[in-house]
Amino acid sequence: MPQAVATRTAVEVERLVVRRGGKLILDGVSCAIPRGSVVGLLGPSGSGKTTLMRAIVGVQRIASGGVTVLGLPAGSPELRRRVGYLTQAPSIYPDLTVIENATYFAAMYGCGTAEALASVESVGLTEAAGQLASTLSGGQRARASLACTLLGDPELLVLDEPTVGQDPVLRNELWLRFRALAEAGATLIVSSHVMDEARRCDRLLFISDGELIADGTPEEVLQRTATDDLDEAFLRLVIAHREEQD
Repeated sequence: MPQAVATRTAVEVERLVVRRGGKLILDGVSCAIPRGSVVGLLGPSGSGKTTLMRAIVGVQRIASGGVTVLGLPAGSPELRRRVGYLTQAPSIYPDLTVIENATYFAAMYGCGTAEALASVESVGLTEAAGQLASTLSGGQRARASLACTLLGDPELLVLDEPTVGQDPVLRNELWLRFRALAEAGATLIVSSHVMDEARRCDRLLFISDGELIADGTPEEVLQRTATDDLDEAFLRLVIAHREEQD
């Protein structure tokens, strides 16, 4: 990839093909994600969103194609401290408190207790900081995992449905946090099924049946589908794609 492109993009996906158990999961996906942007990854359940995210963070075996992250091949050891990955399943220790989990992960990044506390506060868990992770609600566990993911100020954040189970107030607070991170220079890839969240993104990637069927700003997607409603745009894109396949 030319150096000029590498400096403008955080992620470059080129003709990515992933197969699992003989089934085609991603079929030649290509896209470029600009640095300092919030990109929404949208699509029906089972469309390949999580697989694409796994490929970007370098934990997915691929059949062909390639993924470049921050100028390096995805999964390079040098990226471990530069990329944060939040999975759908909470990735914290149940027998530790919220702050103990955050402090543990902070130490891995060379951060101190102050940074751990600030990260816990940023996801709205200050009052639950001393609570065992095993006793948290599902939404609280997701936020505790996010607090740990944010530590170390990663340049790229890959967040798989980070707002699932959160009430509207917390969802709004998290999106304000995401926007602040992008304005500070971080790049965020956020998967979601909620179309009002899509409007908060700089760019949208729509995946259906393992193929990238749309890539553009929310306004460009609405214009392409001749509607002013992103839910309707999403439906029209999926239906049109499936009709093309038949």
